[in-house]
Amino acid sequence: MSTRAVSAPPSRETQPTRASGDALPPAPLWIAVFLAVVGGVTLAGAFPQLGWWPLVFVGTPLVLYSLVGRTFWSSLLVGLLAGFAFWGTHISWLTVYLGAVPWLALAGLQSVFFAIGAAVIAFAWRFADRVQASSGQVRRAGVLRLGVVPLVVAALWTLREFVTTTWPYGGFSWGRLSFSQSESPFGDLVAWVGVSGLSFLLAWVCALIVQVARSAPWRRRGIRSIVGAVLTPVVLLLALLTVPAFPIVVDDTATIGAVQGDSDAGLFSSYERGEILRDHLAATEPLIGEDIDLLVWPENASDLDPLEFRQAQIALDDVTDEVGAPLVVGAVTAEGDDIFNSVLLWRSGEGSVDQYDKIHPVPFAEYIPDRDFWYPLAPDLLSLIPRDYTVGTRDNVFDIEGTDIRAGIAICFDIVDDSLIRRMVADDANIIVAPTNNADFGPSDESVQQLAIARLRAIETGRSVVNASTVGTSAIIGPDGGTLERLPTFEPGTMLQKVPLSTTTTASTVIGQGLEITLSLLGLVGVVALGVAALRGRQGPVDESTRRARDDRG
Repeated sequence: MSTRAVSAPPSRETQPTRASGDALPPAPLWIAVFLAVVGGVTLAGAFPQLGWWPLVFVGTPLVLYSLVGRTFWSSLLVGLLAGFAFWGTHISWLTVYLGAVPWLALAGLQSVFFAIGAAVIAFAWRFADRVQASSGQVRRAGVLRLGVVPLVVAALWTLREFVTTTWPYGGFSWGRLSFSQSESPFGDLVAWVGVSGLSFLLAWVCALIVQVARSAPWRRRGIRSIVGAVLTPVVLLLALLTVPAFPIVVDDTATIGAVQGDSDAGLFSSYERGEILRDHLAATEPLIGEDIDLLVWPENASDLDPLEFRQAQIALDDVTDEVGAPLVVGAVTAEGDDIFNSVLLWRSGEGSVDQYDKIHPVPFAEYIPDRDFWYPLAPDLLSLIPRDYTVGTRDNVFDIEGTDIRAGIAICFDIVDDSLIRRMVADDANIIVAPTNNADFGPSDESVQQLAIARLRAIETGRSVVNASTVGTSAIIGPDGGTLERLPTFEPGTMLQKVPLSTTTTASTVIGQGLEITLSLLGLVGVVALGVAALRGRQGPVDESTRRARDDRG
């Protein structure tokens, strides 16, 4: 009687599968750190001033790949360094006049959020790799690798952006992936899916690039497999490019004049009271005699409160009378003990007929939240903000009597606040007027980054945007995102354009915040589901005898 040697099947940990054997291994920690820093700086280059938008498809994949295979603590380290490389570069404009401390504080806080988001994404990579390694079906592993995981990673990126744009103290809605695409053909997508939706789509492509690179070792696959893998993200990009621009219906036009006074109106500027007002009066002179429906001045263009100072009232009456149009003008106003960053609608002989007080003052710039706690930590710095602006309660739309203009008002950083943009659109605004004061940031990237955001808001809402700055960058943007006119920075000047008015309801305004919340939940549910599947995979398959024994006990 002969016997056969029966070998035990390889264990779950050592049994080779195509899913695990074909994967590009994670980078060592020192290489991951290097890739994370390079990726963060490269991603910053996708935004203005450099504005090389294709870099988003280089920097983001480098950051995402640096998180593959990381443990919790190493992912926090890699994410922190990637975040600081990005934020430290992207918001370097804070150092122009304010110095290093505010820059370090804001970049550091955003880097912490970035690191936490990176750790969650690293969990998703690890869970997915475990599930893939335990799967005995090549096709199933492929669906997970190229279908499920990139979606979950992109949704987690969107979740991190959602958190940082809303918390703490209203968040800091700067540096979102979508804001890098104002000049790219992908920018048109914001009219369909909104700012958060575009960030998700960009992150999806970038995560897919990582997965394709990881699962296509060139030495082991045929040319057809290699080409097929490479084409996967390319096909997705081409599919996104085929989405047409959202059709905008122009209801009417209005002739709008806008003024850039080139005023030294910064926090550290030394000027006489009334000087900024005089600068804008002088800069407006070329518009006298023109047929204008609305005149727009920047934020803080009247450094004398027109509600209090007779000198300012006379000046605004004179200029609106000479131009023959109402004026939108920024000023600091007071009501009892409350101080507001305001925009007034001024008519000759009538004074202020409407007012918007900034609803979202910028924390640590326009007010100190929880001042008793924060002030002792940096008294020299925070003493530069001796007064706290009060949160406004008025609506942010001006109905310009005698015209068809319903202007949504966005003061400076209001333009990055999704909720304020949705509010003005819901209130039937047919144009966005964005008075701003960029003097504190000098000839830095801040003003062009803000203009890029304003351009995307125009596309997203289907509304023209009049971006009027004290020093630049001032521009009038059409509802398709095209520039109708733009002024050079740090020069006084005027713009005069027939501006399209539109009440088009874009898909993004219908979807609102629902898509952002849905995508964020998708990321959370996805990473939890991958974790559960990975845990089950580690427990291994249950053989038939064990299953029967469990049934008998049950």
